[in-house]
Amino acid sequence: MIRKILQSSITHVLFAFCAMGAWALYANWAHPMPKPLIAGVVQGALSASITLFLKKIIEALSARFPLGTALWAPPLIACTFSLALLVGAHILATTPEILRTIALPYSVATTYAVVYNYLIWKIRKNHNGK
Repeated sequence: MIRKILQSSITHVLFAFCAMGAWALYANWAHPMPKPLIAGVVQGALSASITLFLKKIIEALSARFPLGTALWAPPLIACTFSLALLVGAHILATTPEILRTIALPYSVATTYAVVYNYLIWKIRKNHNGK
């Protein structure tokens, strides 16, 4: 049962919401309420969404590019989209500390995208015998 919970997408999404929402709350704590709370909810929702879709986006993009381009293009595209989404949402939410708020979540998402894409690329390369 523990294994099922750990492998569940819902578990990953809830963890991302709580962890990165808490980070955003902390990053904006010096500002008057409700700014830190709003930043936490916005970042939590964004991190949950990005966590849910990043894997699928990397897989879809990786399959669309030739092998050489597939090494770098999928994470670049996915991370650029994620960054634009993070910055845009926090501007709309008037988050006081946008850079501090998105630094950790963006770093985690980018690392995941690069590593996961590399693993897909390596399997594809080995499968093609190149």
